[in-house]
Amino acid sequence: MKPLPLPKQKNLRADCAWVIYQILEQGKSSRECLERVQRRHNAKDNAWIQEMSLGVMRRLPLLQYWLRSLLDRPLKGNKKVIEHLILLGLYQLNFSRVSNHAAVGETVAAASYLNAAALKGLVNAVLRNFQRENLADKPVDDAIINSGLPKWLFKAIENAYGADAEQVRSETNAMAPIWLRVNKLQTSMEAFTKALDKAEVAYTLSESHADAVILTKREDITALPGFDKGHFAVQDGAAQLAAHYLKPQANERILDCCAAPGGKTGHIVESAPDTEYVLALDADATRLKRVEENMTRLKHIVDIKQGDAANPETWWDGIPFDRILLDAPCSATGVIRRHPDIRWLRKSNDIDNLAQLQRRILDTLWGLLKPGGTLLYATCSILPKENMAQIQQFLSDTPDATLSPILKTETLDKPGRQITPGEQQMDGFYYARLVKSLD
Repeated sequence: MKPLPLPKQKNLRADCAWVIYQILEQGKSSRECLERVQRRHNAKDNAWIQEMSLGVMRRLPLLQYWLRSLLDRPLKGNKKVIEHLILLGLYQLNFSRVSNHAAVGETVAAASYLNAAALKGLVNAVLRNFQRENLADKPVDDAIINSGLPKWLFKAIENAYGADAEQVRSETNAMAPIWLRVNKLQTSMEAFTKALDKAEVAYTLSESHADAVILTKREDITALPGFDKGHFAVQDGAAQLAAHYLKPQANERILDCCAAPGGKTGHIVESAPDTEYVLALDADATRLKRVEENMTRLKHIVDIKQGDAANPETWWDGIPFDRILLDAPCSATGVIRRHPDIRWLRKSNDIDNLAQLQRRILDTLWGLLKPGGTLLYATCSILPKENMAQIQQFLSDTPDATLSPILKTETLDKPGRQITPGEQQMDGFYYARLVKSLD
């Protein structure tokens, strides 16, 4: 699909339609698109654009089903973005607090900002017909459309989770809460929660996460007490388990591989401040800037390097590590509730390619681990091929690797811990802990 320039003049709905177009037609991430658009708007409008564009991602199959019944023929070329504008209008009418009058009128007006004033009548007719025909009240007898997921992912979850698949799909579409991790090197849980109470920020605590606070409504993170002083980091509860399962100790050399944006790196330092050396490695120079920013704000000292995990000769000093956290590149299917665009950016054939990359990195890093050392394998995926099956095969192929169970129920046939979306309010995640034999 031909690239589409950002509208010359800012307009809430036109800019939102541009974001949707970039994701679905250009394969861009929502984060990348939203950053460009949100420079033009105030905080309130930015929040609206994010809510609406990601909402369309969550409901896309149903919105497209309605659109197909309302359009005589698909729009093509530079008119294609108007389909995305109509999807936005349909979402507003059925899934938002926007008044019907504004949803129709303002969406129609936005066509002019997308150089499609001649199609304003079409936009108006489609949205009015949607209302007139009461399509929102007519049930759609299609489980895949109602799931909000692409067909391949719907079936992959079905195959992996059987009777629990519907629950997994439902939680995948839910809104994710915001978790904070208190930096206990800079403050205490008591002091931080008192500051939240004083600022009238609503939150709950987690029985299974000693360092966690869960916000009960959306907040401006940078305005929370202690942000500038590094008193906390934003990190989901599942990701907070990484340092707990890795168990870093004093005087150890630790590698955090594929570390950006640095949440787990920071937690490792906070869990073992007397450790000898922590290396945060990532292949993406842009994302490594986030690691640097986060470590500076949290007041942590770590070594930060850009490098390909599968080619350590470009970054490794030759001294083995006591512990390695491999947060492997993955499908990110466990965090779709937080990043709804992932479901449309990821394709079914990506999974095999990712599994091969994961195995290559795993084999490489195993050679950098000391005898007796620990490697924690982690992904934010819910698909067995990237997780349990990956570790089963690695253990079978690697004589000096032993499973170090995280859960009492683990076996060689079912290694590691698979967390599904929504479990204890966490994102979907997988962990397996491996120990290298001393022989």
